[in-house]
Amino acid sequence: MQPVKLEIEVQDSQNGSPAVVRLSGKLALETVSEFLQTMRPNGAASLVLDMGGVSFLDSAGVGALVQLFVHRRKQHQKFALAALTLQGMAVMQVAGLLKLLPVFPSVAEATSAAA
Repeated sequence: MQPVKLEIEVQDSQNGSPAVVRLSGKLALETVSEFLQTMRPNGAASLVLDMGGVSFLDSAGVGALVQLFVHRRKQHQKFALAALTLQGMAVMQVAGLLKLLPVFPSVAEATSAAA
């Protein structure tokens, strides 16, 4: 059995545009600690998480997204999710979070809304 991995690729924001972070792999119980440790210090005024490469999202992953959203809101920083997979969208819908968290169909739409 292969270890569960989540790759986090931070793209620097330019000219005040939102920072985009591309996630690929599984945002699950085994990866949420590293995810939060990497993402919490990000001080960009606006942050867009590109979720298109997330092959699996579980309740621990959803909890980590909510924690990051709340943390950034307390810091008066914007946060958005983009390009959720069908599985990710279904999990977010079941959790009732599509009304709470800003979710966009594409990174381009999320960055233009966050700018």
